[in-house]
Amino acid sequence: MSFSLQSLVAGLALLTATGIAQADELTVSAASSLTNAFKEIAQDYEALHPDAKVQLNFGASGALLQQMAKGAPVDVFASADQETMDQAARQKLIEAGSRQDFANNALVLIVPNDSTLKLAQLDDLTQPGVEKVAIGNPASVPVGRYSQQALEAAGLWSTMQAKAISTQNVRQSLDYVARGEVEAGFVYATDASVMQDKVKVAFEVPLEVKISYPIAQTADSTNAAEGQRFIAFVRSPAGQAVLARYGFKQP
Repeated sequence: MSFSLQSLVAGLALLTATGIAQADELTVSAASSLTNAFKEIAQDYEALHPDAKVQLNFGASGALLQQMAKGAPVDVFASADQETMDQAARQKLIEAGSRQDFANNALVLIVPNDSTLKLAQLDDLTQPGVEKVAIGNPASVPVGRYSQQALEAAGLWSTMQAKAISTQNVRQSLDYVARGEVEAGFVYATDASVMQDKVKVAFEVPLEVKISYPIAQTADSTNAAEGQRFIAFVRSPAGQAVLARYGFKQP
């Protein structure tokens, strides 16, 4: 009887310890353009809170939204545009009142570092030397929607369809340009800065809307307190300093 009681106590202790460990694990789904900054932010957060473990999941904002809608376990969601977060709110995938903006960005057109093309405005993309342009899929990639809006405003969206190479996220567009597989590509200014040895910015693309990034706790989070603490850290001076080093602007 004594042995059984000891085993039961030990088993309960193990379950309790396991529960605590799981409670401190945080899953963060974030837009691809946040990859480098959020990896550093997660490291800093874990150093500040040794009891916490941050699991990062990066992808196109629309793809991450679809994963959440299908039941993927996520505690915090950070998207590259307001529209995707609006969809998350309409689908009741985020906790009401937890949504906050934490960074701004800019849309740029990039070319390979060895490119000799003279591109200074969107109209220049119509020249014969530009055969392929990487553009994120507007249906699921925010940078693609921003690109479409800019090209439509310039009256060039239909013209560019013959040259467009659709990508699944902004980092894929960056890679295509870096490898010289396309003559140009639309990415965020922060992405261009990641590969300055392989790509260069031709010009900043004018937009009628501001590129702002929202972050929110998910409605189905199993670790709400940790999620709130992580969001607060992202918006804190320490988190904002990391984002600034990667080229993001304060909201």
